[in-house]
Amino acid sequence: MEKPKILVVDDEVDILNILKFLLEREGYEVDTTLNGEEAIKKIEKNYYDIVLTDLRMPGISGIVLLEKTKELSPSTEVVIMTAYASIESAVEAIKKGAADYIVKPFINEDLKMRLRRILEHKKLQREVEILKYQLSQKITGDLFFGTSPQMQEILKLLERITPTKSTVLILGESGTGKGVLAEFIHYNSPRKDKPFISINCSAIPETLLESELFGYKKGAFTGAVSDKKGLIELANEGTLFLDEIGDMPLNLQAKILKFLEFGEFIPLGDTVKKQVDVRVIAATNKDLEALIKEGKFREDLYYRLNVIEIKIPPLRERKEDIPALTYFFIDKLSKEHGKKIKGITSEALTCLMQYNWPGNVRELKNVIERAIILATEEYITLNELPERIKGEKNLSQSFKPLKEALEEFEKNIILKTLKQCAYNKEKAAQLLGIDLATLYRKLKKYQLTED
Repeated sequence: MEKPKILVVDDEVDILNILKFLLEREGYEVDTTLNGEEAIKKIEKNYYDIVLTDLRMPGISGIVLLEKTKELSPSTEVVIMTAYASIESAVEAIKKGAADYIVKPFINEDLKMRLRRILEHKKLQREVEILKYQLSQKITGDLFFGTSPQMQEILKLLERITPTKSTVLILGESGTGKGVLAEFIHYNSPRKDKPFISINCSAIPETLLESELFGYKKGAFTGAVSDKKGLIELANEGTLFLDEIGDMPLNLQAKILKFLEFGEFIPLGDTVKKQVDVRVIAATNKDLEALIKEGKFREDLYYRLNVIEIKIPPLRERKEDIPALTYFFIDKLSKEHGKKIKGITSEALTCLMQYNWPGNVRELKNVIERAIILATEEYITLNELPERIKGEKNLSQSFKPLKEALEEFEKNIILKTLKQCAYNKEKAAQLLGIDLATLYRKLKKYQLTED
């Protein structure tokens, strides 16, 4: 793995030597220079992850070097050091794009922690940019797949089924994104220019649901003063999304089954059959097989709907997706609210990863939106997170370092995948999206065996 590169700029040789020793011991590749002019020449020829520069130097100052660095290499982060701390100089540095501002003499552990945090943010932002590019044609609304094996398998399945007319049944807890997944299927299918009609079967009273779906003729019932097309007819040549199908009344289930079998229906009060070409996608957070046993859902309708089944895992079972999802929502919602939020602190992100997310992706989105609205700095901190996320304990004493938390989730997902593949390492590597050599390295690192 390539070492992060840091350029240290200071007019004091002793400071340069101390920092070079300290940072190289941390595993960084370190260049040093005594002045801003030489620093600019180095930046023109080499890429640095971080430039750590003194504020006051003969010739080019740290602020000028900051501006020039951002001009030459916008993705390089700049950290300003100074023994002449003032609120004005700190504000100026941050306004001009500095990632951090450190007062000399600094505590070694504090400096190392700040640099680690900056590099973690850079890594996460880079991962998000790559994922956004890869999925740029595969994102709609709040749908973002992440990197977990479960979601990557769903993405592969979608690539095969979206061009077809097959009926799809989407299963998952509330907030997992069943609705946006249905939209994704429609808008990436040959029907994308035709209607996408959605109805929530649990939100409409039983007496109205039938007329909403099938339409009616004038005089079909009291209040039917004119003909009305139903949603099935409005969805002709497009897609009909039956959300919360598990709550559909039994008498309506029989009519939906007949429509699915023959592609035809009769509006209320009419005697003439209407033929339509509609793709049906259904979704539910209920256990349909349990409902069948209870006599609340038709078995024949279940099998008719379940041509293609997609199970969206809850967020608590794919926590390795939380960093990418978090940055995706920060990027999306910051623009919507006119805020310039760059990211989230390691402590806050670790807190998000430790939470169980009963409301799934929808809850995560709402938490990030709230944090963006409340944030007064460029990074979301623990202060902007709700108490239920932080919990009652003092997180400043109990949170894990981000690296440790991410490694724990990586270890767990590798173990789950191995068990799923009956410890077939080649298949596991394929599902994880890594080569076999990388898998063996990680098995050794985490001491994972078949035992």
